[in-house]
Amino acid sequence: MGISGDNLLWKLTHEAVTRHDYQIIRLSEDEQEVLLGPYKNKEFQIVRFIRMDLDWGRELQQDIERTAGHIDRIRKQSWRHPIQLLNVYISSYPPVDEWEFRIEKPHQEGQTTIKSIVVHKDNESEMVFYLEQLLGVSLASDKSPDPTDIARLRSEAITYSNRRVKEERQIFNFGKPIFTYLFTGLQILMFMLLEAAGGSQNTQVLIQFGAKYNPSIINGEWWRFFTPIILHIGMLHLLMNTLALIYIGSAVERMYGSAKFLFIYLFAGAAGTLASFALSPSISAGASGAIFGCFGALLYLGIIKPNLFFRTIGSNLIFIIVLNLLFGFAVPNIDNAGHIGGLLGGFLAALTVPLPKQNKWGLRLLGAFLSILLIAGAYIYGIHFAWII
Repeated sequence: MGISGDNLLWKLTHEAVTRHDYQIIRLSEDEQEVLLGPYKNKEFQIVRFIRMDLDWGRELQQDIERTAGHIDRIRKQSWRHPIQLLNVYISSYPPVDEWEFRIEKPHQEGQTTIKSIVVHKDNESEMVFYLEQLLGVSLASDKSPDPTDIARLRSEAITYSNRRVKEERQIFNFGKPIFTYLFTGLQILMFMLLEAAGGSQNTQVLIQFGAKYNPSIINGEWWRFFTPIILHIGMLHLLMNTLALIYIGSAVERMYGSAKFLFIYLFAGAAGTLASFALSPSISAGASGAIFGCFGALLYLGIIKPNLFFRTIGSNLIFIIVLNLLFGFAVPNIDNAGHIGGLLGGFLAALTVPLPKQNKWGLRLLGAFLSILLIAGAYIYGIHFAWII
């Protein structure tokens, strides 16, 4: 080989991790096998580099089958989705017998598919170039590492990967969900008071306790933009929003911290009520706008850290938002204007008070300006053009 097999293993790993945002997800005890999780590449969910001198083609076949079975068992336990794995063998010499036919086609085990390539001394340049084509990245630096440089390559790759993992964990564990549980208890308490006063589905009781009621808002009762957040109409409404608040609200509060979460939650809730005021004559109440605001705050993560967003919560979050909005349009008596207003309000609030250690003043000023524009525009429209009952 142009450079030793061990050096090539860690040269490729080092380039992938430090230049292309790959994450080390497993390192064998002998440090001869590395599993990487790509951030951007959609074709392969796992890339496996393994330093293994292959004497016979049967050894290659057995390792492919063993790896496929192991990964598919893990997939069944945790991932569930199909997995595409790229298997890169780094061997000093090719097997002595016929072996190419064993990797001509990807190996399938359950819903795990493994594509394998073998890099050896006679095809190193060709296979590294082919690997770059498969992954869509550059892995060949201008300078080959010194044969004694393996320790530095390994140390830098592992340190870089571990530091990024630590930073990501800090993003999702910055605060404690204090206000999440406070609002959960408050909306349960208010529901009990509504029921005791005549029923949470009684129109007059709802108006008395502060539900969104357009005529009262026009007459100056501005607090009705906030009070609907803790009121719910019926047990099912309360149950759904309580579960959503505990699950989504706690995630947002852990990310942003309690003070910023309080601002995001209240601003998004008020924005949802304001949108409902502008676009719907119906009496309404509920934490849905504020909860959609939490969705919006999570979407902000997609702006500042798109790789992290789509690798963790992105795809599932977008699916949940779209599903809820479609459900709102399909089912009558659901205040979709409040949902959309809350979603937009939460995003703008997160733009204004961003994640810890992410003080991008340009984005903050933009968020504040757009928030004022949203509030003023919706309020003026609601006063002059909204239906009044």
